[in-house]
Amino acid sequence: MDAIQKELESRKSEIKKELELLFNANNRISSWDVPEVDQKEAAQLLLKVMQDALDELKEEILSKYP
Repeated sequence: MDAIQKELESRKSEIKKELELLFNANNRISSWDVPEVDQKEAAQLLLKVMQDALDELKEEILSKYP
């Protein structure tokens, strides 16, 4: 394992926590806007939006490198 892999592995739980905070912030907002929301459905939709955005970001970033 090289230095970059070691560093990222050591930060894995921190990165996951940051993603969880992002999810929770957006999940709270959706419940404010729609009081009778199906929480599971809202969570699934939000996770899909986040995954789509992550996929787009991945494409954008990796396209910068030959």
